[in-house]
Amino acid sequence: MTYNASILDELFAEISAKADGNPETSYTASLIAKAPDAPLRKLSEEVTEAIIEAMRGDGSALASESADILYHLLVVWQASGVKAEDVWQILADRQGTSGLVEKANRQS
Repeated sequence: MTYNASILDELFAEISAKADGNPETSYTASLIAKAPDAPLRKLSEEVTEAIIEAMRGDGSALASESADILYHLLVVWQASGVKAEDVWQILADRQGTSGLVEKANRQS
């Protein structure tokens, strides 16, 4: 099985395309129609489930829950008007910077 680094861009584009869809036929549209509460609750639920699987040491279940987190995070971005490329740019800007330095820069 292969994967592609642009899979998140593709998923975000699909979420964006479905955002204004029919909430009765699209899970994505149903979450966004109930924003911000529904997308945030689902993201929180998935993070909790991932924590549980990580504590259990179940890598396969953690991978599955991680995929759910990414989907729901992208739904939250869409509902909040955040563009994926803006997040990617922030990550790119942080590359090569120590996490401790980057955190200290945000606190000042």
